[in-house]
Amino acid sequence: MEYSENTAMATATAAAMSVASPPSSLSPTSSDSSPSNSPPSSPPVIVSPCAACKILRRRCVEKCVLAPYFPPTEPLKFTIAHRVFGASNIIKLLQDLPEDQRADAVNSMVYEANARLRDPVYGCAGAICQLQKQISELQAELAKAQAEIMNMKCQNSNLFEIICKQMGTVQHDQEENLLPPPPSMPCYENPSFFFDESVVGVAWEPLWT
Repeated sequence: MEYSENTAMATATAAAMSVASPPSSLSPTSSDSSPSNSPPSSPPVIVSPCAACKILRRRCVEKCVLAPYFPPTEPLKFTIAHRVFGASNIIKLLQDLPEDQRADAVNSMVYEANARLRDPVYGCAGAICQLQKQISELQAELAKAQAEIMNMKCQNSNLFEIICKQMGTVQHDQEENLLPPPPSMPCYENPSFFFDESVVGVAWEPLWT
């Protein structure tokens, strides 16, 4: 009887201890319960080949010479240059140039290829001649406009001189009108006084006899 009671007490004590202490899998120190401490996984990087390698149907290597200048979003750019110059010539030209000049060289090749496709005879030389013709025409128009401006300036200066002369003449006339009139000679009511012979004879009578 005492043995059964001791066994029952031991079982109850073990059950209470198991309820008070949670399993180790639920403890906060477990590595499974703290996913925030683990570094986030980076998305996979997909490297797309350049437009040149796509058109040439070859593998685009990591240090492809054409990749920086012919991105996959501009396939027409390489297509035009490839039709005129060829892929091997483009690669050779880029390899012979320093990196700071390659972008300008690619733009020049694409421009020249476009001009050659539009005008197979003259190419970019025809475009240059047309631009030079436009420049000469514009220079002639500019010279004509400058000559007209000089002519208008001369006309304005002549007109200003005429206006100044007219203003001086008007001012002189106004000053003359403001001057007092000259004194008038005395008038005699009997003009026969000067022609009276008696008066003349008296006036010119000699002083000696």
